[in-house]
Amino acid sequence: MLELAQAGGMKTILVVPGAVDICFIPSEPVVSYDVVYDRVVEGIRKLIPDCERTGVRIGLENVWNRVFLSPLEFRNLIDQFDSPCIGAYFDVGNVILTGYPEQWIRILGSRIYSVHFKDFRTSVGTLSGFVDLLEGDVNWPEVMSAFQEVGYDGAVVAETGTYRHYPIASVEATSNAMDYILGRK
Repeated sequence: MLELAQAGGMKTILVVPGAVDICFIPSEPVVSYDVVYDRVVEGIRKLIPDCERTGVRIGLENVWNRVFLSPLEFRNLIDQFDSPCIGAYFDVGNVILTGYPEQWIRILGSRIYSVHFKDFRTSVGTLSGFVDLLEGDVNWPEVMSAFQEVGYDGAVVAETGTYRHYPIASVEATSNAMDYILGRK
């Protein structure tokens, strides 16, 4: 993946750092938290020389994997590698159920290499709680303020679903929401 990213001129690849369980594949076994942690550290450490050789960074994404559950733990995970090759691919919507994305952003700071914009309704509390941008509980003005404070000026990618009928309408709605979030409207 690092070599393909290099060939394509990419700066960062997204890597999901392990999983205690996979909520959308309930048949997968539950793995002990400490085992997942050790596997992630060992696996990422092995990839650092390849990152250095290709010039492509690894962005660890905060996902619903029941591991690395706080911004402090996620920061400490990244810092233990002591390498500019390892950072965060931060997903705003993935932390809203149990935390505040603006706090994660301020704690992770310059460790954030790439960003997913996603929104979530905490009252739903399941995967069904992911909604279109601006329809959930993300405090977008505070999130954008936090990004500005930490000096993040990279790209942001909307991670949303598509409408069953008239899928182009979902692209238009996402684009419009992004314009508001980014202060273009």
